[in-house]
Amino acid sequence: MLCENTPLTCYSRLIAIMAFSIINQKTATSFEATPSETLLAAALRQGHVFAYSCRSGSCGSCTARLLSGAIEPKEFSESALSPAAQAAGTILLCQARAQSNLVIEAQELPAGAAIEIRTLPCRVIELEKACHDVMIMRLKLPQNQSFDYLAGQYVDILLRDGRRRSFSVANAPAVDAELELHVRRVPGGHFTGQVFEALKPRDLLRFRGPYGTFFLRDKPQLPAILVAGGTGLAPIKAMLEQAFTESSRRAFHLFWGVRTRADLYLDREIQGWLEAHPNLNYTPVLSEQKEQNGWLGQTGWVHDAVLEAFPDLSRVEVYASGPPPMIEAIRSAYPAHGLPEEQLYFDSFEFSQDYPET
Repeated sequence: MLCENTPLTCYSRLIAIMAFSIINQKTATSFEATPSETLLAAALRQGHVFAYSCRSGSCGSCTARLLSGAIEPKEFSESALSPAAQAAGTILLCQARAQSNLVIEAQELPAGAAIEIRTLPCRVIELEKACHDVMIMRLKLPQNQSFDYLAGQYVDILLRDGRRRSFSVANAPAVDAELELHVRRVPGGHFTGQVFEALKPRDLLRFRGPYGTFFLRDKPQLPAILVAGGTGLAPIKAMLEQAFTESSRRAFHLFWGVRTRADLYLDREIQGWLEAHPNLNYTPVLSEQKEQNGWLGQTGWVHDAVLEAFPDLSRVEVYASGPPPMIEAIRSAYPAHGLPEEQLYFDSFEFSQDYPET
């Protein structure tokens, strides 16, 4: 069909439907991507899974090396990708869009990590105020629907205005089970305000997922250090529940950092786990000075408490989820204590941003 527009317009339309070849030199695998989609979205669409978390260019989970070809990098934060890293050819798969055939170098996860991303309806069946600023929300799918995910992954709640808000699933997968989300109230938050003030049982929502590559790897010989900040406990709770269901004998040490004693909203449940599972250790950590009077446990920053207990991290895996400053501190400090890059997995709880469908 002839193009009736200007040559430039015709060229732009041709590029929009063109698919480029993306070769991962590290694994000798390949997939295709159009210029209008991110490399991460294209990979997921075709069953290729790379490490990722926020999908908004903020956390730095999805780094790869660009060996040849041209990309459009889009926007990202300097904390996720520094100028020095850019100069060395590092890109973010969640933001980069192909402008030619590419050769990249990135660690690809096993095929079993690829789960179909779906949009599903759900109903609110319970809202439990766990503490002053955390609501535990439980959702139920229709009877004829099921939802597959890995313990530690997250979903996007789809809002009516087209925006979306991400929450980790806080319970392990089970047949006909509900989804448990831990929602921290954000002052002025568009969705969290609704959860605390307007949402009620039997209300209908939609969600899309599962997303993320934050889940336990199959390395039972290495103790797992689990570091949670605030509601970063949610995905780690799911991981532990899954491990308990599978009767794992792996050594787990949970460090949970919060501001005050009142913020330890699942402390009683975790204490119950300790009685039933001798392979679990637990260290709650308080950061607010005024709350530390009479407190006999750990104080300060949770990532520092880990180093006090484990000054040598060379023979462990670390799984960390929580606010960006905690994740950045861990990524900066732990390698000096022997932690190999490939033994650190993290989920940075970035502020909600609006980004394209993936």
